[in-house]
Amino acid sequence: MSLQSFFGYISAVLSILMIIPYVRDILKKKTRPERASWFIWTVLGFIAFASQLAKGATHSLWLTAGQTLAVLVVFILSIKFGTGGLVSRDIKALIAAGFGLFMWYITSEPLFALVMVIFVDGTGTLLTAIKAYQEPETETLITWLISGTSGIFGVLAVGNFDPVLVAYPVYIVAANFIIASLLLLGRKRIRQTANKLL
Repeated sequence: MSLQSFFGYISAVLSILMIIPYVRDILKKKTRPERASWFIWTVLGFIAFASQLAKGATHSLWLTAGQTLAVLVVFILSIKFGTGGLVSRDIKALIAAGFGLFMWYITSEPLFALVMVIFVDGTGTLLTAIKAYQEPETETLITWLISGTSGIFGVLAVGNFDPVLVAYPVYIVAANFIIASLLLLGRKRIRQTANKLL
């Protein structure tokens, strides 16, 4: 087994394991996933996988496959246990993603689809990042930390560090650690507010 393959497997395992505490907290009605975010991430995960596969990714695909499976599970649970819905900005983001996929299809250029995926995926990240800061008690910190770490191993799995192949794993690292950071800042803000009231 090559080192890149090993890193790819680790990233996939982590991207699936990260969902366990999240699902546990959803079922305990502690965590409330933002429906639109998880729907966007599910759709775009499938697009990202297809575009990376077309561009020649191998071991780094494990990360994308694991992430996509994980977000699909959460999206399904969010229908019953989540918050939010498909507002105008979410619909626009999904239309943009569909346009990106269509453009990839007619131009045969996976890079364009991947750029669109990362951009539109950021819409879902923004929705959850805002919620993580405003309502940190409704998110599971360990999930975002494990997911970000899976992205690090996804980057290492690329091997030759082709900018196109490394873009999505790098995005996964950044997006997840931003959400985790805002969640921590939200908790700190709530503690400070509570202390002022004492």
